Amino acid sequence: MLVGTGRYRDRQGGISAVENAVRDAVRDDAARDRDRDRVRVVIAEDSVLLREGLTRLLKDRGHDVVAGVGDGEALIKTIGELADQGALPDVVVADVRMPPTHTDEGVRAAVRLRKEHPGIGVLVLSQYVEEQYATELLAGSSRGVGYLLKDRVAEVREFVDAVVRVARGGTALDPEVVAQLLGRSRKQDVLANLTPREREVLGLMAEGRTNSAVARQLVVSDGAVEKHVSNIFQKLGLSPSEGDHRRVLAVLTYINS
Repeated sequence: MLVGTGRYRDRQGGISAVENAVRDAVRDDAARDRDRDRVRVVIAEDSVLLREGLTRLLKDRGHDVVAGVGDGEALIKTIGELADQGALPDVVVADVRMPPTHTDEGVRAAVRLRKEHPGIGVLVLSQYVEEQYATELLAGSSRGVGYLLKDRVAEVREFVDAVVRVARGGTALDPEVVAQLLGRSRKQDVLANLTPREREVLGLMAEGRTNSAVARQLVVSDGAVEKHVSNIFQKLGLSPSEGDHRRVLAVLTYINS
């Protein structure tokens, strides 16, 4: 009985060792996933409360907020200093209107950063849709750009996903921004060749949604969405050589036309 008990304990000990090893491996994998998903952020917002709120929100979800500033000039200076240190952020989150005039300082700084540091994603926050600023921000490269209404910050998961997506070179456009920009395009008859469903798919694409996410939103199959997307690209003359950026170019074609 004692021998049997000893064997049982050895067996249990072996199982425990394996379980511990598995737990350690899972913990290590989780840590690597967090490191891989973590992004470095600079926040430019003149409202101290909102700036601190955004900082806390992002930090609580494992991201690094490396700096927070209150105006456009400070943003440009901070990015320059980080560049000198070889420590540029992955993304800048900036308010459209900041001191001293509270007009377009934020978006002008964002446009400048996109030209001087094209590797940095830029996500602009605005109180309401300002078509001119959105158009200016979206002109040129389609990589790493976003324009969201401030109300969207309350939808924490969507906001954080947008920050990460822009940091990774993707696009995040507020549905209301897309609606206004595409609405203007419709007046110019740019969308004449697209069906109503294709326009709807295009609007969801512009928000940065994947084909699967579009399919869920419209309650259709992934295959149906892929067909619509293919038709959109074909009608806009976007060749396969454009790669994944055809999704954004499909919207920018209208905005810049």
